[in-house]
Amino acid sequence: MTPFTYARARDSAEAVHLASSAGAKFLGGGTNLVDLMRETVENPQSLVDVTGLSREIEELADGGLMIGAAASNTAVAEHQAVRTRYPLLTRAILAGASGQIRNMATVGGNMLQRTRCAYFYDDAARCNKRVLGEGCDAIDGFNRMHAILGASPSCVATHPSDMCVALAALGAVVHLKSASGTRAVQLVDLHRLPGGRPDRETVLEPGELITAVQIAPLSAARRSTYRKVRDRSSYAFALVAAAAALDIEDDATVREVRLALGGVAHKPWRALTAEAMLKGTRLTPTMLRAAAEAELADAAPLRDNGFKIELAKRTIVAVLTELAGERMA
Repeated sequence: MTPFTYARARDSAEAVHLASSAGAKFLGGGTNLVDLMRETVENPQSLVDVTGLSREIEELADGGLMIGAAASNTAVAEHQAVRTRYPLLTRAILAGASGQIRNMATVGGNMLQRTRCAYFYDDAARCNKRVLGEGCDAIDGFNRMHAILGASPSCVATHPSDMCVALAALGAVVHLKSASGTRAVQLVDLHRLPGGRPDRETVLEPGELITAVQIAPLSAARRSTYRKVRDRSSYAFALVAAAAALDIEDDATVREVRLALGGVAHKPWRALTAEAMLKGTRLTPTMLRAAAEAELADAAPLRDNGFKIELAKRTIVAVLTELAGERMA
């Protein structure tokens, strides 16, 4: 581990100021960043501790939520408004890590965690995330866990967050602060597809701080769930995950549907094609399968992960069937 300086920010303005120097990183719970520093994958020159900032979970007048970026994953998962209005978010967080890690991990840090691709962690392997232009050994290597959607010849890594998949389905908005002011971006636009720059994983500018995530009221979210398909029931990242919310009439006509996938792309994958096909139609097993087929139509499997295409389709069908219950036409 290389030497670094440490400072604890008293407020967001001081945090942004302290992070203005080159090589600075914000430190939340440290559950990912510290590991990467130990592996010498990350070598920040300075750490700005932001764990004392914006921990509040505020219930807004319109029925939505404003969640401070320093709120722990445990605090979010256990919050009564989250459990009742957005159960898919609670289930995604509980599926994401052990209780000890959830107690430490922050909302902002969860959004910015980096891929768990083994080649990214292995400094003997070629990885365009670590050294741009070096190549990607995962493409011709062992790639069972890797992307089937939105990948590029430069990178086939997947985003590891479960929480972000739920937030993508909910249409969450991320609030940011920098030396030049504040702005807000859609969660689905926060993370980038790899293209030719897999080293740039988000749209954040240097020194820009996540201050909060806002979730709008969504009646469909009360009937929602999160399913994580993995090799074992704990301490495993998703092969495929699905976050879904559904509001249907008694005759099975879909009023609102939200769907996002994890474990399949470089970012949380909002399933807009499937949503568009299902909204306003009567929900049937045939219609569900057709929507899943359409969403995965552009999937591009690697040598070891072709099974993910069918797994993703079946997971989409399974979660929406579960939510529809007896009202399925």
